Amino acid sequence: MPAWLHLMAQSLWPLLYAGLVFTVPLTLASFALGMALAFCAALVRLFGPRWAVAAVRFYIWLFRGSPLLVQLFVIFYGLPNVGIVLDPLTAAIIGFSLNVGAYNAEVIRGVIESIPRGQWEAAYSMNMTRAQALRRVILPQAARVALPALSNSFISLVKDTSLAAVLTVPEIFQAAQRIAAVTYEPLILYTEAALIYLLFSSVLSQAQGKLEARFGRHAVFSAGR
Repeated sequence: MPAWLHLMAQSLWPLLYAGLVFTVPLTLASFALGMALAFCAALVRLFGPRWAVAAVRFYIWLFRGSPLLVQLFVIFYGLPNVGIVLDPLTAAIIGFSLNVGAYNAEVIRGVIESIPRGQWEAAYSMNMTRAQALRRVILPQAARVALPALSNSFISLVKDTSLAAVLTVPEIFQAAQRIAAVTYEPLILYTEAALIYLLFSSVLSQAQGKLEARFGRHAVFSAGR
């Protein structure tokens, strides 16, 4: 067996372990919190008072307009200067969640606004409140429209978690860095890490396609009824 292949075989489990124990939980936690934040921010943008709309617009402008890496550095390395000290994983989750929330807030706002006004009027004609109309009529339709964009955001987040290595979170890329520092084979280790990220992204892309097809069939079935 060639030396490079032997090294990849030896390092495969440490990299996969880092992915399963750190990358996957980091991605899931960050995306869940980010989506909750995005949904709230989108509703404020659409229905909130002016002062709240202004605050949300500033948040979205700030986190969409600045690099994610800089945001992570500010949270982890900058906040201790004002007395806020976070462990690496917590800082990474906060940073990724805020970033995901800013981007997906605009996605959710856009798809809600894309639903024809007649859908709102039909719901109001059935004596629904705005909250009931949103929950029962608007959001189910908006979810189908938003699915591709939100799925792409999730897949991008899987890859973005590699930035957590700068905070010393021992995810896939950090594990590859540590092994490369001992073996002096950065090309092999970083290529292997890239292949693992590619594997994760490919699996998620397949799941995305099936989910979109399922939602599409459901939409056709509902329209037929």
